[in-house]
Amino acid sequence: MANGPGLALAGGGEIYVGSEIRDSLTLLDVLYANQFERETFGPIVFEQTEENFYRGAPPKWLNFHIGQQAKSNSAQTPLVKRDGYDTLVQEIFQKRKYPGISTVKLFHQPRCGGTTLAMQVLWDLRKRFRCAVLTGSTSDITNVAKEVVHLFTAGSRGHQNTVLLLLNDEEILENLQDSIMMTMAEQEIDTPMPVVILLSCVRKEAVLQSDHVVLERALSETEKQKFNEKKEELSSRYSDKYQEFHGFNIIQTNFSQAYVRQACMVFSEVRRANRPLKNQLAAFLSLLSAYVPDSYLLESQCLDFFKHDDSIHGHLSLEDRMQPFSHLIITYQQDKTSERRVRMAHPMIAQCCTELMAEAGVTRSDTARNLLTRFCRAEFPPYLLGFVKYMLTKREMKTEENPIDNTEIKEDRERFSRLILDIQDTEDSVESASVLKLASNKFEQNPFFPQALARVYYLELKDYSKAEIWAKKAKERDSHNSHIADTLGQVHKNHLKSKKESSDNQTEILQLAKKAIEAFKDEERLAENDIEGGTKVRTKVSRVFNTRGQLGYLQVCSILYDLLVSQNKTWRRVLTKDVSMDSVLESLGDNKLLRFHDLIKSLRDEVERKCAFLDKYLAYSKPYMKKDDDQYISGVTSDCYRKYVGDTTPSHMKEKCADFIHKLKQNLADSSARVVSCLDRECTKSVLKEITTWWEEIYTSKDSLTALVNYILAHIMLSNVGVNFPPKHKYLTTFRKQMPLSPTEEPVFHMLGLLLNWPADSEDKSVLDLSQLVRYMHFSYEHAYKTYFRSRYLHPLFFIGKGRGLSRIVHREVLERLFLGQNKGAKRDLSNWNHEKIFLNPMVQEHLLRVEGVVRNYSVFAAIGDNEIEVDANLRNSLWRPRQVSFYLGFTIRGPVAFGIRTKTAEKGPSGRLKLGPWGRETDSSDWTTVKPEVNGLHEVHTYSIQSEAGQYECSVSALRWVCNKKVSFHYQFRSWEEHMAEPACIDYMPAGPLLDITVTDGKLEEVHLPHWIDHSSKISDLFSILHVDTCGNFVEQVSEVTSSHIKLLQPTFSPRGVMIRKKLGISVKVFYDVLIYKTKKEFLTLHVYLVPPDRDVKQKVERNETSYGSIMIPKPNPDKSLEMLDHFFLTTDMDTAEIQPDKLKLRYERRNFFEVFIRNADSDFSLKLQSKQNKNNEHDTVWTCTIRQGDYQNQSTDHKDGKKRHYWIKRHNMHTHNNSKHCSA
Repeated sequence: MANGPGLALAGGGEIYVGSEIRDSLTLLDVLYANQFERETFGPIVFEQTEENFYRGAPPKWLNFHIGQQAKSNSAQTPLVKRDGYDTLVQEIFQKRKYPGISTVKLFHQPRCGGTTLAMQVLWDLRKRFRCAVLTGSTSDITNVAKEVVHLFTAGSRGHQNTVLLLLNDEEILENLQDSIMMTMAEQEIDTPMPVVILLSCVRKEAVLQSDHVVLERALSETEKQKFNEKKEELSSRYSDKYQEFHGFNIIQTNFSQAYVRQACMVFSEVRRANRPLKNQLAAFLSLLSAYVPDSYLLESQCLDFFKHDDSIHGHLSLEDRMQPFSHLIITYQQDKTSERRVRMAHPMIAQCCTELMAEAGVTRSDTARNLLTRFCRAEFPPYLLGFVKYMLTKREMKTEENPIDNTEIKEDRERFSRLILDIQDTEDSVESASVLKLASNKFEQNPFFPQALARVYYLELKDYSKAEIWAKKAKERDSHNSHIADTLGQVHKNHLKSKKESSDNQTEILQLAKKAIEAFKDEERLAENDIEGGTKVRTKVSRVFNTRGQLGYLQVCSILYDLLVSQNKTWRRVLTKDVSMDSVLESLGDNKLLRFHDLIKSLRDEVERKCAFLDKYLAYSKPYMKKDDDQYISGVTSDCYRKYVGDTTPSHMKEKCADFIHKLKQNLADSSARVVSCLDRECTKSVLKEITTWWEEIYTSKDSLTALVNYILAHIMLSNVGVNFPPKHKYLTTFRKQMPLSPTEEPVFHMLGLLLNWPADSEDKSVLDLSQLVRYMHFSYEHAYKTYFRSRYLHPLFFIGKGRGLSRIVHREVLERLFLGQNKGAKRDLSNWNHEKIFLNPMVQEHLLRVEGVVRNYSVFAAIGDNEIEVDANLRNSLWRPRQVSFYLGFTIRGPVAFGIRTKTAEKGPSGRLKLGPWGRETDSSDWTTVKPEVNGLHEVHTYSIQSEAGQYECSVSALRWVCNKKVSFHYQFRSWEEHMAEPACIDYMPAGPLLDITVTDGKLEEVHLPHWIDHSSKISDLFSILHVDTCGNFVEQVSEVTSSHIKLLQPTFSPRGVMIRKKLGISVKVFYDVLIYKTKKEFLTLHVYLVPPDRDVKQKVERNETSYGSIMIPKPNPDKSLEMLDHFFLTTDMDTAEIQPDKLKLRYERRNFFEVFIRNADSDFSLKLQSKQNKNNEHDTVWTCTIRQGDYQNQSTDHKDGKKRHYWIKRHNMHTHNNSKHCSA
C-alpha cells in the first residue's frame, strides 16, 4: 500500500485515506482495496502462512493474497472455493440493488470452511465494496454503527461506497440496522445507495434447509474434485509435511471420521495414572477445542505450565515438548499485535482425542477439574475464564425438525452445556456437579457457575436443599440480575411440584409455595428495576424484558391449587376468595394454616393482575426471533386464570353487572386485549354477539369508558366475521365526543379513536387533529408498555380497509386467514408480517386501502389533504429514498404503521409527458439538448466521440443522456451482450438496452442516463438493474431512477454498462423492437424480415451476416407499438402466392428472430402485416404494417450502401419523450 490504505469507490477505483481510518475504526478490521499491493514478502513468510492455514490455523488476509498470487504460478492453484461461493456473491450483488441496509446469511457447521468462505468473498469484492470484519464487542452497538457509517463516508460525501461487513452475531442484526439508520439521520446523510450489506456468518451444529446459504460437513462431487486437485499440488510441493495438513485433509477426505481417528491414535496410549505434563496440556487443548469454538491457550502460558515441574528442558520449544502430539496442535499468531496462540488443529480431532482419552480412563470431568486447578495456579486469565464459562454454562439451542421438508419448526435451549450433558451421559450427574462446584468455588465472583450447579441439583439429582444453597449464592454474586434470581424460584417451584404424589402436609406445601412466590416476586421486582435503568445492561438476554417471574408465579399458583384442592375441595372456594380462609379453617383441618392467611388472600388478585399483563404481552407483541413462546405462556396463563378467576364473581359488584362480567371472564373477553384477540381464539359468531351484548349492558350500568370501548371493539370483531349487527349510533357519538382522550388513557382507547376518525378513502381531511391523536397514543404507549415490549415486534391489530363505518376496520386475523387460504404451503409465521409476505397476496390487497404519503428524512408521512401525519414504518429499510409513496395503514398498540410501502406510480399528462417519476421527480425531454457525435473507426468497431459544455445532453445515435457542470469530452462504443449473459450474475436477466463502453477523456460526468427499450410501467420498476462489466467480473448493480426511456446511474463510471431487466414468472415484459428487412440475392424475391432490439451491436451483426451473402437492406418504419416478450407473432401478406416461414415466431432476445418471405415472379407492390398471437384474425392485434413497393426490390445493386438508414429507435425515443429540444453540433 505505497500510497497508503485505499478504499474502493462506488464507480471503481480507490481513494487513499491515510492512517485516519486505521486509527479511528477500533471495532472493525478493515480490508483495504489495495491490501498487500506493492508489499514484498519473503518466501519463508508465504510458506509458513500457507502451511499454518492448511494445518488448521484460522485464515488470514495474507492467505488470500497468496492464493491470488498463485494464479500467475502454473505450479500452484488458488484456494478452493466451496459451492456456496457463487451464491453468496450473487446474493450480495442482488442486495446491492436496494438502498439502505441488507442482510445476507451464511449458516455453516463448525470448521467446515464457513469463515474461510466468507473471508474469500470479502477478499474478492474488496475493490467493489468497503469490506470489514466486526471484531470488537457487539455490546457497543452504537459505536459499531458510527464506525460503519464512518467507513461508508470515508474520503468525502462524494466518495461514499457500500460497506460489506462480516459479523458472526446473528442476534445483533436488528439493533445494528436501527443504530446505523439513526446515525445516518443524526449526521444528516441522505443517500439513495446501499449503506451496508451485513454478511452474517452463523455457526450452527445442526443446519437444516434454509432460504439462506448453507455450508455443511459434506462435499459435493465438484468440491471433491477441486480438493483432490489441490491435494496433488500440496503433496507435490510439501512432500512429507503434507501429512500434517489436518485442517485441509479433513475437508479433502469429506470429513472422514476414519481419517481423524487414525490421526489421533497416539492418544489411545494415554493413561490416567502418572500423566506427564504434555499429556495433561494435550487434554486441556482437546477439551477446549471440542467444546468451545475458536478457543485457544496462549503459548507463553503453556510454556509456563511446563516450568512448574521442569527446569531441565526449559530451552525446548513448545512443539518439541508436545511430541508425539505436536502434529495435532497448531501454534499461530492472529495479528502482529497479539500473542501466539495454541489450539488443536480441528474440532473433530479435539473431539476424537477427548473420546480416546475417556476410553483410556482420562474422563472429561477429570480433565476439566485438572484444567481448573493446575493450568493457571495463580491468577486465571480473563480470556480463559470466558472459554471455561462457555464450556460449563453455555446452553446451546436444539432444533426440532419438520419431517416433511427438513425445516426448523421449533427451537429451545438444552438443559445444560454440551460438556455437562456429555459428562452426564458418559459418567454421571454427580461428576458434572463436581466440576461445577469446583468452578463455583474457584471463581468466587462469578454467578453463572453456581447457577448451573443449582440447576444440576434440582433437575438431575433432585437435591433441593443443595440447589437452594447454590441458587442463593448465585443471587448473592449478582443481586441485581433478574435472570440469575429466576433460578431460586425454579428450585422452589420444582420442589413444590415434586410433592404432588408424596405429601399430604398442607403446611409444608404452603411453605414451599410461599418461598417460590417470594422468589418469583423478587425476580419480577428486579426485572422492573432493570427497565427503569437501575442497573446497567450486562448481557444480551437483558435487552428483552424478563417475564419469567410473572410466569413462574402463575405456575406455582396453579401447582398449589391442584395440590390443595386434591386434598380438600374447600380450598377451591378459599383460593378463589369465595370464602375467607379463617371462616372455613376448621374444615381445612389445621389451625396452623392461619399464618398463611395474607398469602392466600393475595393470590387471586395477583393472578388476575399477572394474567392481564401477560394477555396484553401476547396480544400486542411477538418475539422477533424464531422462538415463539406464546403458546407456552398462553397455556399457563389461561389455565391459572380459569382456576382462580374464571369461575368466580367479585362479591363487591352489583348483581346484574357481576353476572355479565362473570360470563365475559368465562369467555376470556373481560378486557380490551381479550376482545381484540377474540378472532385469534376463533370465537363463534354467536359468542361474539353475546360478548357485544354483555359489554353494552355493563356500559349502561356503569357508564364506563372501558365498557364503551370494549363494546365498540366487539362490534368491530362482529363486522370482521361478516355479521351485520350495526352498533347503536348514540354509542359511537358518545365516544367521539370524548375525543381527544387524555394521554393517560390506555393505548387501546387511543387506537380506537384513530380508527374511527381516520378519513375514509373518499375524504381528504379529518375533523380532529390526527397528529395530536398520534402523539397522545405514543405518549400513552411509552408509559404503559414501552419498557415491557422492548425488543419485541409490535403485532398489527387492525388495518384501514375500503368502504365506510366499522366495516372498513379490518382485523389482522382476517388478512392472515386470506393469506393462508390462498397459499396452501404457508404457515402462521411472524415473517408473514415483519417481512410483509402477506401483502403480496391479491386477496389481501383487495381488502385494504392504499394511503398516499411521502418518505423524507428517514421518516414516512401519510398525506391527509394538505396535512402530513408521521407514522411508523414496519420495514425501516423502506425509508432510505426520499420519494412519493403509497402504503397500507395498520395500527399496533403504539400507533399507526405503514406496511407495504411502494414508490408512487408515475402519472402521465394529456400530452403523454411524464409528470411524476417513480422517485417523485419531474422529467421532461425538452431539458435535453441533442448532440450529434463524431464517428471514427473502421469495419466492425465504431467509436462515437462527443464534446459538450455544461448542461444536459442526449446523443442522437445512442440516446445516451448525460449531465455535466463543466466542459467534458468522452467517447463510447457499442459492446455485445452475448459473452456476458451466460455469466451467473446475469442468468436471471435479459438485456433491456444497449451495452455501452464509455470513456471520459476530459472533465467529469455528473450523471449518466442509460437508454432502455422497455415499455415501462411502475409495476416492473423494481425489475430493472444495470450490468457493470469489471475486470474482476460482472456485477449487477442497483437502479437509482427509472423513467419511460432511461435509467439513471447513481455515480457514473467508465466501463461497459447496460440496462437489464429481471425475468420473473408471471410478469410480462413489453419491448420496443425494430424491424429489419433484407432482400436476398436469389433468383426469386426472398425477404428476410427480422425483429431485433434497437441495439446497434445486434443490428450490425445482422447486417454483416446478410451483406456477406449479398443481401440488400430495404429501410422501412419500425413498429409504434410495443411487443410482448415470449409472445408468438405472425407475419402475413396480401400477395396470394407468397410463402412465409416459420408460421409463427416466439419473440426472444437470445436468438435471431426472422421470417423468410418467398414470392415467385413478384412484379407489384404488396403489404406486410405483423400480428400478435392473441387473435390472429383480429385487426386490432396488428402491431406493424408496411408496404413493399416494386421499386424497393427491383433495380438495386449489391453495392447499394445503407445511405438511407436512419436511427428509428432514436426517433421513437424522441417521439416517446416529446423531444422539442434544440440541436447543436459536436
